[in-house]
Amino acid sequence: MSADHVVMSRVVGMICVSLMLFHVGNRIEAGALPLETIKLPPGFTIAVYADNVPNARGMALGQDGTLFVGTRDKGEVYAVLDKNGDQRADEVLTIARGLHMPAGVAYRKGSLYVSAVDRLLRFDDIDTQLKHVPPPTVIADHFPKETSHGWKFIAFGPDEKLYVPVGAPCNICEPDPDRYALIGRLNPDGSGYEIVARGVRNSVGFDWDPTTHDLWFTENGRDHLGDTQPPDELNHATKAGLHFGYPYCHGKAITDPQYGRKQACREFTEPAAELGPHVAALGMRFYTGTMFPKEYRNQIFIAEHGSWNRSEKIGYRITLVSRDEQGRTRYSVFAEGWIQGQRAWGRPADVLVMPDGALLVSDDSAGMIYRITYSEP
Repeated sequence: MSADHVVMSRVVGMICVSLMLFHVGNRIEAGALPLETIKLPPGFTIAVYADNVPNARGMALGQDGTLFVGTRDKGEVYAVLDKNGDQRADEVLTIARGLHMPAGVAYRKGSLYVSAVDRLLRFDDIDTQLKHVPPPTVIADHFPKETSHGWKFIAFGPDEKLYVPVGAPCNICEPDPDRYALIGRLNPDGSGYEIVARGVRNSVGFDWDPTTHDLWFTENGRDHLGDTQPPDELNHATKAGLHFGYPYCHGKAITDPQYGRKQACREFTEPAAELGPHVAALGMRFYTGTMFPKEYRNQIFIAEHGSWNRSEKIGYRITLVSRDEQGRTRYSVFAEGWIQGQRAWGRPADVLVMPDGALLVSDDSAGMIYRITYSEP
């Protein structure tokens, strides 16, 4: 994104924060001054859940509805509180400062886990200490220090292990396969680290199928192969130990011009779905709620952060990957409007299904959390 576009994103984000918002149908408005239109399917409505969450990235839900939010560039972690239960945040607390790209947050049994590039931190008994948070415990500090693809989405799997990706320290290279371009997991105390997926250039979002408990994850494709390739990917790990192609193969069958002669694409696990080229697919979740219509249940929502080096921008939206009984996938746009022409005022970063079935969306450009709901038209 150019410097002009960054300034525009921040200005519009400030406008969103300073004006009183209300929603009408699919449109967000501020008084008589309309903001950018967010288009949604019939029956869906988007509203602002929290409007003072600068650089909001990964999200995790704690006890009593506390929403924890990480950041990539601010070095802060927030607790977002809806005290009166009106589905609009009343308070945003900064519970940690000065961390190194703490993009990922995960919650387990009263403890908040935070990623910080080369280490993982644990804040114990976090729910009772939101305004006076003690120093964290470092549970692991063996991760690479490179910041290129070094920020990490983290989450606990159904096996009660904490899953942690490590991106490639480059656009395209052949890094140490035991250190980079992988997804690993470890025990809650930091022990027992093991690699579960290799050949993953950069994953900033994953979740588990609620039925089979298989791991699914987004992956950002390499740059500088043109506007139309390679696609970003949605991958499905049916077992541990699979290799997903990086740096040799991209998408289902795009041989890398530099490294592709070393191994053929058929030797790797191909993606479950090819996403848009350079859309920067980040957070993803299976929809496990009951508020949305039946056809959305157990399907996959993806936050597409948006391209940065494409001649015509793409992404800046929420997409849906639907699966049928035969395992075939369909990729479609669910919510869009954060970009108008070539000017973006917001960039979705993560999605989270709430207990009532609403879908939260974090926006690190506008500094907001949105809430998407459904009611029968």
